[in-house]
Amino acid sequence: MDRKEEFKKIVAKYCDVSPEEMTDEMRFREDLGFSSLDFMSFLGELEDTFDVELEEERVLKVFTIGEALELLEELEAE
Repeated sequence: MDRKEEFKKIVAKYCDVSPEEMTDEMRFREDLGFSSLDFMSFLGELEDTFDVELEEERVLKVFTIGEALELLEELEAE
C-alpha cells in the first residue's frame, strides 16, 4: 500500500467518505465533517503511522487532503 492509500484509510476512520471517493481538493471540516477533536486525533495517528512530528504552525495552514499529503511528503524528506 502506498502512502496516499494509507493516508486516505486513516482519513476514512474519521468521516463517512470512502478512500476511493476522496479527492485532493476535499476540505477536512467542510467536505469531510471533521470536528476539531477529530482533526487532532487524526494528526496524532498520522504522526504514529508515518513517524513524523507535526508542528502546529504548519498544520494550521492545512485545509485539504492534498495540502496534508504535501506536508507529509515535506516532513518525510526532512
